[in-house]
Amino acid sequence: MSNSAQMSTAAIRRQMLAEFWFYFRQNRGAVVGLFVFILLVLTAVFAPVLAPHSPATQYRDALLLPPFWQEGGRAEFLLGTDAVGRDMLSRLIYGAQYSLFIGIVVVSIALFGGIFIGLVAGFFRGWVDAVIMRVMDIILAFPSLLLALVLVAVLGPGLTNAMIAIAIVYQPHFARLTRAAVMSEMKREYVTAARVAGAGNMRLMFKTILPNCLAPLIVQATLSFSSAVLDSAALGFLGMGAQPPAPEWGTMLAEAREFILRAWWVVTFPGLAILTSVLAINMMGDGLRDALDPKLKRS
Repeated sequence: MSNSAQMSTAAIRRQMLAEFWFYFRQNRGAVVGLFVFILLVLTAVFAPVLAPHSPATQYRDALLLPPFWQEGGRAEFLLGTDAVGRDMLSRLIYGAQYSLFIGIVVVSIALFGGIFIGLVAGFFRGWVDAVIMRVMDIILAFPSLLLALVLVAVLGPGLTNAMIAIAIVYQPHFARLTRAAVMSEMKREYVTAARVAGAGNMRLMFKTILPNCLAPLIVQATLSFSSAVLDSAALGFLGMGAQPPAPEWGTMLAEAREFILRAWWVVTFPGLAILTSVLAINMMGDGLRDALDPKLKRS
């Protein structure tokens, strides 16, 4: 490729990026969500530096201490301690690592599996499409959390099995979205031209069609990320996800159930962490949808 062509390609990419950011920042909530998500990522990455204590260290002389601004609180435990004397702030900070890890793993499994299934169904159609879509419909017929609970009960409680179960539950959403996008792109002239030029099925599927189907999948992945965090917290709360003493926010809520009335902080702060994270990711997903979908771009 010549230097002029490379410069032209770089200029087009910069223009596309600038256009994306222009439409994304029109949604103020999406910008706030992006800022909060970046803070969440930084918190997870630098958790060993930010956390004042080890999340597993128990201080027997500091059981159920309130936050520092309440009577009886201590400055060394800014958000108080739990029932066995562990620092709440440190456990919340390390919990961000679990949330990001769960979201990345679940979305990756569901995204790649759903893309492959949707590509096959939308490209080949016929009985292949019918069989795959009926299986996806069966999975979608069950409430997502209930199906995840059943799968975890079969696989056994634990964080790994919980992530696998949630990914299986989310896979049909990506498969159906990919299938619809592929069926729409198959009617385009560039696909016909590539086929006439001798492109094989694999090249048509993964090199020609798939790159033009990514915009809605990116939005769906963002929204599924927040749902994965929420569902993993729900499974942890029910004792089927991450197991104690892991500082996962849902597990922290489960451990704090019996102290709701006399130690509000052990329930409130993990709940706020889940609420803030899920809300921020959802708002960021709305902004991505506005920026990536031409029909929703505001003039």
